[in-house]
Amino acid sequence: MTQAQLAEAACVALGTIRKIERGERGVSDATLDAVADALGVDPARLRTDRTAAHTRVREALPTLSAVIATYDLPDDGPVRPAPALAAAVAEAARWRLAAQYTRIVRELPDLLGELARAYHTAPQAERPELARLLVGAYRSADAVAYKFGAHDLSARLVELMRWAVTEADDPLLSATVAYVRTETFFAARAHAAGLRALDQALEAAPAPVTSSEFAVTGALHMRAAVIAGRARDASAAVTHLAEARALADRVGEGVYFGTAFGPDSVNAHTVSVAVSLGDEHVGRALEAVKEWTPPQSLPAERRSGFYIELARAQLWSGLADDAFESLKAARRIAPQHTREHPWVREDAATLRRLKRADAESLTDFAEWCAAV
Repeated sequence: MTQAQLAEAACVALGTIRKIERGERGVSDATLDAVADALGVDPARLRTDRTAAHTRVREALPTLSAVIATYDLPDDGPVRPAPALAAAVAEAARWRLAAQYTRIVRELPDLLGELARAYHTAPQAERPELARLLVGAYRSADAVAYKFGAHDLSARLVELMRWAVTEADDPLLSATVAYVRTETFFAARAHAAGLRALDQALEAAPAPVTSSEFAVTGALHMRAAVIAGRARDASAAVTHLAEARALADRVGEGVYFGTAFGPDSVNAHTVSVAVSLGDEHVGRALEAVKEWTPPQSLPAERRSGFYIELARAQLWSGLADDAFESLKAARRIAPQHTREHPWVREDAATLRRLKRADAESLTDFAEWCAAV
């Protein structure tokens, strides 16, 4: 990439890129993350002191935990107008979908405190909208907690989302929170219970009429298909995936209430469901995606997740080289998401054992994701 191309991709001024490369100025964490995202590498690779991005995220988790502990007793401080708060929450959601977790933990503690102040000092008529914003902000924070293995913190954030959504009085947002809540069942390996919870959410959701309603209902079916697979309920998994596909065909691919849904998202979940079910389903999934790859328009977190799951399916099918290529693709798309995914560490370690005498890049990858 030329300096101009890098500056455009990272949304950083060309003069700033030139000065950093000449050593004429330092680099802030925000600029470092933006450049790393543009290059598709972990920010640690760009630092001379090798302070890893994942270390900075983990160090920030206690601050995030502290601010949610005072959700009903926020500290005094300024509060921006509602449109500015909405814009900040929307930006955090974009970071979540792009798997830019360092940015989230840097900005969310202050934003969550400000939203709590706004909610508790607002007139009753304004509280539902602020509650919706709290749900969105809690969800972005939860993405970091869950992906980085802080499952107790994640569960607490999910409970706060469930509290806030009752104040928002929005059935579609309630369905979205049920979608996110499934994380707690994944973490506890309580898959059958998670499937029951999603079935209840589907029963409570309004009959879909609008595009948003089709998408939110379809996302619930998509999620239910995966957890049904983990519960080894093949019939339910196939049924829910078919329902999701039918609903996806009625809407375009997009982000609805913070969740990516549409035909491409359902295609990506075909592999996820197959890996959950195992056995002959894996081979079928590999055949199904042979002619399809996730488009660039799909959020980075979803694309990287697809390649992580594809790698597992390929590894189970004896396609070790293909599996490693898929893991590298996931890393290029979303380094932080890939590095913290437990399947990546497991599969990289397995690949290294299977191909111990292979290229140095495999060992480098295993060391990068802490598989060795």
